[in-house]
Amino acid sequence: MFKKILIANRGEIACRVIKTAQKLGIATVAVYSDADREALHVKMADEAARIGPAPSSQSYIVIQKIIDAIRQTGADAVHPGYGFLSENPNFAEALKGEGVAFIGPPPVAIEAMGDKITSKKIAASAGVNTVPGHMGLIEGADEAVKIANSIGYPVMIKASAGGGGKGMRIAWNDAEAREGFQSSRNEAKSSFGDDRIFIEKFVTQPRHIEIQVLGDQHGNLVYLGERECSIQRRNQKVIEEAPSPFLDAATRKAMGEQAVALGKAVGYFSAGTVEFIVDGDRNFYFLEMNTRLQVEHPVTELITGIDLVEEMIRVAAGEKLRFTQADVKLNGWAIESRLYAEDPYRNFLPSIGRLTRYRPPVEGKRDDGTVVRNDTGVFEGGEISMYYDPMIAKLCTWAPDRAAAVEAMGRALDDFEVEGIGHNLPFLSAVMDHQRFRAGALTTAFIAEEYPDGFSGVAPSEADARRLAAVAALINLFVQRRGAQISGALAHHQRPVGADWVVTLAGFTLPLRINEGGDGTVVEFDDGTSLAVSSDWLPGHLHANFAVGGTSIGVKISRSGTGWRLRWRGMDVVAHVRSPRVAELAKLMPVKLPPDTSKMLLCPMPGVVTSVLVKEGDVVEAGQSLATVEAMKMENVLRAERKGAVKRIAAAAGESLAVDELIMEFE
Repeated sequence: MFKKILIANRGEIACRVIKTAQKLGIATVAVYSDADREALHVKMADEAARIGPAPSSQSYIVIQKIIDAIRQTGADAVHPGYGFLSENPNFAEALKGEGVAFIGPPPVAIEAMGDKITSKKIAASAGVNTVPGHMGLIEGADEAVKIANSIGYPVMIKASAGGGGKGMRIAWNDAEAREGFQSSRNEAKSSFGDDRIFIEKFVTQPRHIEIQVLGDQHGNLVYLGERECSIQRRNQKVIEEAPSPFLDAATRKAMGEQAVALGKAVGYFSAGTVEFIVDGDRNFYFLEMNTRLQVEHPVTELITGIDLVEEMIRVAAGEKLRFTQADVKLNGWAIESRLYAEDPYRNFLPSIGRLTRYRPPVEGKRDDGTVVRNDTGVFEGGEISMYYDPMIAKLCTWAPDRAAAVEAMGRALDDFEVEGIGHNLPFLSAVMDHQRFRAGALTTAFIAEEYPDGFSGVAPSEADARRLAAVAALINLFVQRRGAQISGALAHHQRPVGADWVVTLAGFTLPLRINEGGDGTVVEFDDGTSLAVSSDWLPGHLHANFAVGGTSIGVKISRSGTGWRLRWRGMDVVAHVRSPRVAELAKLMPVKLPPDTSKMLLCPMPGVVTSVLVKEGDVVEAGQSLATVEAMKMENVLRAERKGAVKRIAAAAGESLAVDELIMEFE
């Protein structure tokens, strides 16, 4: 077995690998860029080596710098994680030249499967179902349009060396094919240093389902079930689960056997994933093979009990698999939610900054038998950098069945506290409570179809508004009591705490009365209905569990002016608790209107302006491209919302802008 493993990665996956190495008694080496000097993976490892400046092109993907770190620390094996150099055959070969083990598949398999064009040809020859498309290289936009027409719209334009949703565009017509080709090529070149593009048929109403495979260097190869990865945004997975709520045993077996056949065709060993598109009739087509550990591997570990990182290490050390296909059993259900540093209220644009509060739910087995797991690479007080992937954590839950796993995830998301940056916790909570998601009626278009205008939060139903009103009333009661307990008051001048209040939140006005007795606190509404409510919340606490009407809910609480900001299950409301007289007066107060920015193009996220496509005096049409901004390795095209004339250009290509900084102004 290895004595020292260097992890050629950062963030949560580096931390994840370190945990298993520690379990096996293997020393670990972290590598870090200048931006990651204080990162969690650096603190967790036994030793660390600096590999360069913040940009990954000058640090994490520079092979020679990793080799130098290996020589410096004496590591005898390298785990690449995912991304960066994990699927670079030249890196695997370079390690072989150093006499250092690569904890991953053979370079020939990486090279064959890393090129999407080559991989599809190999898959077809191995008897794996493939999607119709043009597998040859495409030289220019004109040729891309011609090919798209021959295949038939819609088509998917992809970077041959792509991954993680980068360098991918869907085109429904010639104009989108032309623009998508150029955008995909630009992203591919900046992200992977390889601008080759290919086009294939886009399967409508598809599910994205992948098969986990694991093999050793002795010819043994097994599949470990599937993962449903259909909840995606911009081709980036957001929520995954295992098993899939759609597959039957026969389809699972057929997909697994084809995945193994593909692996054997390229002499595959270590962990790998074969991705498929599955239509509504359970027809499945090969999409690509990821020759590395997947981001979403924890859900497979939770339902199989197999530590994939440990198996990768053992395989790289020359050991045989310790189980056969017949030994693989799927137990229960697991769900993973990817917590990203992105603002769902701004169309999921990247967010950077300091984590002023980071309190994940407690990991481990709960009293109800469910399990919570949180794979992360950050800590409270740490910073989310603009240079890397926006992932903060991967929150996972396990339960005996899907419904219980979904409910456990909802509770875990309610208990996850993140402040200081924009994040997608409210959106993840909304999906967990979405009727279509709970029914398992998933496709890769789920987010686009269910949130066509973006995400603006969850509007509480009347029942939810009453629950939150009861919470607000109890919070107000605790605060009023505390205020009444000030010492030194004159006799008979103590502050009384009233029982009648009016709660306003999210458009609801709810008069209520608080009754206290031997059975606890009961909130009675003016229509005669009531809710028992209790909690151990104390003023200053930003999260607490409340028992409302016999149900426990986790609510995030903070002050907002004279009201209380309450966040629960994707709802984000400000509740005002007023006496009946003050509530009447509050109705007379004027509403402050937001500033008018309709004639301004503001930078929607912190990033770098890569191009300004118009000039002062130009008349632009609705939908016309105005500028592009790059943030967190993604290129974002900003378009005109309506026809107008450009009055002033305030930013130039190459400038770094903060969120809401002015790019241009219109007449």
